[in-house]
Amino acid sequence: MNKLDLQKVLHSHSLWASSYGQKGSKANLSDAYLRYANLSDAGLRYAYLRGADLSGANLRGANLSDADLRYANLRGAILSGADLRDANLRGANLSDAGLRYANLRGANLSDAGLSGANLRYANLSDANLSGADLRYAYLRDANLRGANLSDANLSDANLSDADLRYANLRGANLSGANLSGANLSGADLSDAINIPKLPWTSICPDGDLIVWKKVSNGIAKLLIPKEAKRVNATSRKCRAEFAIVLDCPAEATSLHDPSFKYKIGEKIIPHNFDENRWNECSGGIHFFLTKEEAEEY
Repeated sequence: MNKLDLQKVLHSHSLWASSYGQKGSKANLSDAYLRYANLSDAGLRYAYLRGADLSGANLRGANLSDADLRYANLRGAILSGADLRDANLRGANLSDAGLRYANLRGANLSDAGLSGANLRYANLSDANLSGADLRYAYLRDANLRGANLSDANLSDANLSDADLRYANLRGANLSGANLSGANLSGADLSDAINIPKLPWTSICPDGDLIVWKKVSNGIAKLLIPKEAKRVNATSRKCRAEFAIVLDCPAEATSLHDPSFKYKIGEKIIPHNFDENRWNECSGGIHFFLTKEEAEEY
C-alpha cells in the first residue's frame, strides 16, 4: 500500500470514529503490506489489521485499542507508549518489538510470539498471554497483575520487579527466568516447570509453630510440630503435613470436608500431603500464621 492510499484510509477511519460511524468508514488493513510504515500517533481504534505486515513499523503512541491484529507481523515494530487495550493480538508476531510503556491491559496475546520483546513498564494487567512465546522478553517493572500466562514460555525472560499478583502461571516454563524482586502474591504457579528458587516467598518458619485455621463454626488454634513439613505458595495461606488441635469450637469440621473433624488434643492428619509448595490448594492441613488472616478467609 502506498503512502497516499494509506493516508486516505486513515482519514476515512478518523471520520468514522469521530462521527460514531455516520461518516467515513472503519479502516480495513487486513493483510496489508505496511512494513516500516510510519504510523506514529495514528488513530486506529477498532481497525481491522488481521494478518497485516507491520514489521519494523513505527507505531509509537498509536491508538490500537480494540483493534483486530490477529496473526499480524509486528516483528521489530516500535510500539512504545501505544494504546493496545483490549486489542486482539492472538497469534501475532511481536518478537523483538519495542513495547516500552505500552498499554496492553485486557489484550488477547494468546499464542503470540514475543521473544526478545522489550515490555519494560508495559501494562499487561488482565491480558491473555496463554501459550505465548516470551523467551528472552524484557518484562522488568511490567504490570502483569491478573494476567493469564498459563503454558507460556518464559524461559530466560527478565521479570525482575514485575507485578505478578494473582497472575495465572499454571504450566508456564520459567527456565532461567529472572524473578528477583517480583511480586508474586496470590500468583498460581501450580504445574509450572523449572521454577527458580524464590526464597523471599517462603513465609513458614521452622520449629514448633502456633497457627490458626477457619473451620465450619469458627476458628481453630493449631500446633504445627517442628517435625511436620510445612509449605506455602505465593499467598499467606500455608499447608502442613499434620497438626495438633489446641483449641476449637465444639463439633468443628473442615470447610471443605464435613467428615474431617477437629477435636481439642487430637492429632489431625490430612488424606494426603502434597510437598509441591506451588500447588496451593492441594493436600495438607491449611492454615494461616495469624488469627486475623484466618478470620478474614
